[in-house]
Amino acid sequence: MVPKKLRPLVPYVKRYRSSFLWGGVWVLLNNGVWVLFPQVLRRAVNDLHSGVTRQKLLTYSLLIVAIALIKGVFQFLTRWVVIGISRDIEFDLRNDLFAHLERLSYSYYQRNRTGDIMARATNDLNAVRMLLGPAIMYSANTLVFTAGALGFMLAISPKLTLFAFLPLPIASIVIQHFGRRIHERFERIQAMFSDISARAQENFSGARVIRAYVQEQAEIAAFEGANQEYIRRSLGLVRLMGMLWPTLELMLGAAVVIVLWLGGRQVLTGKMNVGDFVAFNTYMMQLTWPVIALGWVINIFQRGTASMVRIEEILSQQPEIADEVQIGSSGDRAIGPSEDQPVQMTQSPDFLGEIEFRNLNFGYNGVSVLKDINLRIPAGSSLALVGPTGSGKTTLVNLIPRAYDAAPGTVLIDGRAIRQFPLDDLRRHIGFVPQETFLFSDTIRANIAFGIGEEEGEASLADVKAAAEAANLAREIEGFPEGYDTMVGERGITLSGGQKQRTAIARALLRSPQILILDDALSSVDTHTEDKILNHLREIMRGRTTIFISHRVSTVRNADRIAVLHQGCIVELGTHDELIARNGYYTELYNKQLLEEELAEV
Repeated sequence: MVPKKLRPLVPYVKRYRSSFLWGGVWVLLNNGVWVLFPQVLRRAVNDLHSGVTRQKLLTYSLLIVAIALIKGVFQFLTRWVVIGISRDIEFDLRNDLFAHLERLSYSYYQRNRTGDIMARATNDLNAVRMLLGPAIMYSANTLVFTAGALGFMLAISPKLTLFAFLPLPIASIVIQHFGRRIHERFERIQAMFSDISARAQENFSGARVIRAYVQEQAEIAAFEGANQEYIRRSLGLVRLMGMLWPTLELMLGAAVVIVLWLGGRQVLTGKMNVGDFVAFNTYMMQLTWPVIALGWVINIFQRGTASMVRIEEILSQQPEIADEVQIGSSGDRAIGPSEDQPVQMTQSPDFLGEIEFRNLNFGYNGVSVLKDINLRIPAGSSLALVGPTGSGKTTLVNLIPRAYDAAPGTVLIDGRAIRQFPLDDLRRHIGFVPQETFLFSDTIRANIAFGIGEEEGEASLADVKAAAEAANLAREIEGFPEGYDTMVGERGITLSGGQKQRTAIARALLRSPQILILDDALSSVDTHTEDKILNHLREIMRGRTTIFISHRVSTVRNADRIAVLHQGCIVELGTHDELIARNGYYTELYNKQLLEEELAEV
């Protein structure tokens, strides 16, 4: 019966059941040969007792060497197969875990720290591997050898065997007690390790902020405090393990003393010959390591179980946003024209890019952000979104690629509810440049070409250069010593804010999307560079749907329409000239920026 906490591993074990079968064969042969060793000693002692000859010594010496060599071969095969399986399962589990993390929704990463996820994907995964490899191997060796040895020991002396195994019930109670406490303590240790990993990751990512605010010593002290707590919890587990092994050894030692006392008396009284006594004590000595290993296996098993629970917490998470294959009236996620007939999602080869928000209301955790949004953006047109911070601009555009899910039927593209599009198909037609620019620790060329999938083929250098030119970045890249092969460092740290934004814009343009969304993507560039980028965009995005979010009137003034959001509602909608004539929020923003420009020229 598989423990409930380890059931997620069953499919992985089944995948390698033939390999485990071979591992079981080598375990049987390995221990089958080793359990014969005391029998050779038994015969040797009894035979040599009647007379020592060169032939006898040579025969028994060769037998002992042969057993040792054969056992060595089978022991190698056992370790090769069983430990190899654990590495294979670790490989599969790591790939599945990473693939699952890639599928989880954006909100999951807002709720969970990166360091904690990394700790589970590395330290916890290693503990699970130890459970599937060494723990299984040593447990199998212990069980098989003990069963084999028990048969021979009973044949020699049932009474002596009974006394030898007398401490076993006490040992089982001790093992159960220590195992439960080890599991609890290791869970706390792993939780603390996750905290340390998260703190380290945040410090490395925020190194510039920490230095800017002169908080190095404070962060060092905080990390040291967390590390001391981790050491304190780890030492508690070490003390527990330090008590377990001596306890098991004490019980084994007590059994050996009993065997020596009672067996020695039987030899002296003639009830047992010397060969049987030597063989019985050899079995007792051979059982020493399995008993000691049992304590180590308990430790590995409890660690692996605790770690598997932590990994399963991730694997059990379901993406909040996913393709809906069958959609009907049975659930609150239903969309479509009919409530009784399922809607089959199909790819749309004629993706035009018309966007419509219909009676849209949306919020986070019960807090309303967008209220009664009704807006249609014709295919191939441009829309600018302006408004004060917190008015819901970013939230609105995040609903288009389904970074978050709005109520069914409230967001439509080309007249179809957005959930009817497969996610991959939907997002492949959208070029998104978010507020927070993220670049990978790779070359500029790789960062620009990132959005091109394998099925679309590798982007040529000419295409990358064309996208960089459109983003007004090509000249600066060509000025770098290694050009497009320049490494940008983690999160693009070697580039300026404006260069990072333009790299992200080039990445979006290279995809040639039908819908382009720029979420305040020009905030870090000067107005001169902004004009150049916008001029390129007007040419490139002709016939494509474009949405700008900006606080600059210069960015949005040439859009086909401008929507002003305030407290989650569209309060103004029209062209630049129409909104100026209304003398509302947009006019106030325009006059304020006009004044700032005039003051800057003075």
